[in-house]
Amino acid sequence: MKTDHKHLSNIVIRKFKMEDYKALITFWNNAKLPYKLKGRDSYDKIERELKQKNAIFLVVELHGKLVGSVFGTYDGRKGWINRLAVDPNFRKQGIARMLVTDVENRFFELGIDIVACLIEDWNTKSMQAFERLGYNKHSDITYLSKRKNLDV
Repeated sequence: MKTDHKHLSNIVIRKFKMEDYKALITFWNNAKLPYKLKGRDSYDKIERELKQKNAIFLVVELHGKLVGSVFGTYDGRKGWINRLAVDPNFRKQGIARMLVTDVENRFFELGIDIVACLIEDWNTKSMQAFERLGYNKHSDITYLSKRKNLDV
């Protein structure tokens, strides 16, 4: 069931805290966002990353319930958006746009002029969402990675 925009006046965008971790995992399950509990999305990994000065982790709360998340990091030259998700009952209402805009503005305040995201080729909904937000697809770039194991 979709909610109407008047309820969105009650949303709060705030920094993620480790006390939110259990609720975050429940939220990611509800949002059908794939995650790696034994790897990059483990409690310990997120806790360590959150302590870094380059982490901008935000959540959206509505009446005490998490309904959105976005993780941003930057490497000094480029900002990266990760883990953008919105509760299925609250999609298409501007929450993702608010989260992305918030992270972008925080990057811009730090002097980061390029913001990017990596999206798997099967995830067309995310691609369309970011294209609507003004992001350009670069078909001429190939992403390579080296992983310690499949869980990271």
